[in-house]
Amino acid sequence: MTIKQAIIKGVTILKLEKISTPKLKARLLLQYVLKKPRQYLIVYDNQKLTEFQEKEYLKYIDLLKQGEPIEHITHQKEFMKLNFYVDENVLIPRQDTEILVEEVIKIAKKINAKKILDLCTGSGAIAVSLAKYLENVQLTALDISGKALDIAISNAKNNHVQDKITFVESNLFEDLAEEKYDIIVSNPPYIKRKEIENLDKEVRREPKIALDGGEDGLDFYKKIIDKGYEYLKYGGYICLEIGYDQKEEVMKIIDDKKQYINTYCKKDLYDNDRVIVAKLG
Repeated sequence: MTIKQAIIKGVTILKLEKISTPKLKARLLLQYVLKKPRQYLIVYDNQKLTEFQEKEYLKYIDLLKQGEPIEHITHQKEFMKLNFYVDENVLIPRQDTEILVEEVIKIAKKINAKKILDLCTGSGAIAVSLAKYLENVQLTALDISGKALDIAISNAKNNHVQDKITFVESNLFEDLAEEKYDIIVSNPPYIKRKEIENLDKEVRREPKIALDGGEDGLDFYKKIIDKGYEYLKYGGYICLEIGYDQKEEVMKIIDDKKQYINTYCKKDLYDNDRVIVAKLG
């Protein structure tokens, strides 16, 4: 089987199973098996695979058929033009979350932020990206999962920002020292518990702890907003990713708290409400 034939076969199998972006995934899997860049597959598309390479490739195609996210196979995900290791212990970073990171970068530069707190850090995608693209800033990144923190620490080292981030194993603010931050940022679990079983099978392979936002999907927003002002400097900002249909509910939680002002919402690339920002004032 040649490279070209392997991609065609992979695409055909994935299409039959209604797997999204089959051509992209078939190519990425073959790049992973061959340890070669995309250009190599194009130039040498008539090269024959070894028996081992063919078996590996078809094994991974079969895993995709069963709903395994491709990122759990390749252990790679690009986010904010940086490379992140991911596995079944962390949520796979999404492009939507880049909107959150870009907004935090903008705010941080405007107020000359020195200290940022990242809650529910998972793979560390948010904290590592902020550390990479902001100068003279120190981050604290929290997660309840020790396994997730191990991955986040590794990603910080691989992106050469480990000296700018302190990682803490904590259930939100429980084990956090009483400090004041310029910005609190979070992409918390926000899926309603009863809706998790209806998600795409690929998403259901991700850690439930990173998806489950409680019965109404708002558990973490209530906790972060209720306690967050105690950890913010006056005039500091809280920046939250939300589900596409949660704008009104999260804004009401913020408004009811009374400590926050100038609340606004930003949309993602698909025109869905995605990020809510509020200022302590």
